[in-house]
Amino acid sequence: ESTLTLRRHIATAPAAIWRCWTEPHLLMQWFAPHPVKTVEAVLEVYPGGRFFTSMLLPDGSEHSSEGCFLLTEPGQRLVFSDCLLAGFRPAPKAFFTADITLTPAPGGTDYHVSALHANEAGAKRHAEMGFEAGWGAATEQLAALAASL
Repeated sequence: ESTLTLRRHIATAPAAIWRCWTEPHLLMQWFAPHPVKTVEAVLEVYPGGRFFTSMLLPDGSEHSSEGCFLLTEPGQRLVFSDCLLAGFRPAPKAFFTADITLTPAPGGTDYHVSALHANEAGAKRHAEMGFEAGWGAATEQLAALAASL
């Protein structure tokens, strides 16, 4: 299997979660699991628009990710990838595509993340990097921030 998934119920409306994903000052507050910090975000929220984040790790090193949005359905679905750069230009290195869906549900939103990889080896590598724990912790942070809006 080349897809990793994360499903959560978030007790907030999809619109607030959408804002947390699409407004740089909000995304920077939750995107990386603590103690990692997102120190920069560029979000051009339209197909072909830039999706860039830079994270500061506890050891002082930085990790940046450059990609683009593939699909943006306000309040419902967001797809971005590091397989392509802004303007749909091919990326020199690719890791995965993220497909986030927000479905209204009683008491909030059903939140679903699919991390799509080219092959099983890529998915395994992402799982070993801590996909479940890392994206799970970031989702908890997202839920708390969205509830405060």
